[in-house]
Amino acid sequence: MELTDYRRAGWDIRYFARVDSTNTALLEAGRQGAAEGLVYVADEQTAGRGRLDRRWIAPPGTCLLLSLLFRPPEPFTYHAPRLTMLCGMAMADAVETTSGVAVQLKWPNDLIINAPGAWRKVAGMLSEIGFGADNRPFLVVGIGLNVNVPSELLPDLAPNATSLLSEGGQQVERAALLDAFLTRVEAYQAMLRAGGDVLPLWRERLAWMGHPVQLHTPTGSATGIAEDVDETGALWLRLPDGSRQAFSVGDVSLRL
Repeated sequence: MELTDYRRAGWDIRYFARVDSTNTALLEAGRQGAAEGLVYVADEQTAGRGRLDRRWIAPPGTCLLLSLLFRPPEPFTYHAPRLTMLCGMAMADAVETTSGVAVQLKWPNDLIINAPGAWRKVAGMLSEIGFGADNRPFLVVGIGLNVNVPSELLPDLAPNATSLLSEGGQQVERAALLDAFLTRVEAYQAMLRAGGDVLPLWRERLAWMGHPVQLHTPTGSATGIAEDVDETGALWLRLPDGSRQAFSVGDVSLRL
């Protein structure tokens, strides 16, 4: 099945052959009052964005590029982080069940292949908050997954980039990945609605807990032991002087 043919009950899925950024386009739709459940999927992005204002590069037709619109209930500060967490877990589940490639989450929600002494990134995720005309917040979660990118093109994406094709040795149907992802999103949302919490499951998925890491933030960097994540999803580091500090944003790397 092609992405252009994919439909799923309960989701309003819009396909774009080419768009500047699925997140940018969906944020605008959210500001104009679009309902929860709107999903933008693209074959190509001309201005894809990652966290910390990085550019996200993806060869046309080889990746799963999508954004989802959520309108979380109150309290927003509780539900929005958990929707971000569950999207990361849902994509990890979908990758493993569809391709057989084992992945972990690199805080906060990148998907990585975590090999001893090294790691390779297969997907990135960007969550952004928007406000509608009524000034109520909504959440857009964007994911870029390297699916069928040939090994020879990976160095052009990022120094540590990989793809499901490179890791598993075979092509993976992007529509099947999207279907598996939305299935898991629905399951985790049902857990939340029933009063459960996805935080413990998300914490278990995180790589490098208890290991020395280096964290780069918009204002600087820090080195320490990754000890825990809190209710908001912030990462707690044990710093070299013995103190502990929480970081709500940043890019973490394993420090060998």
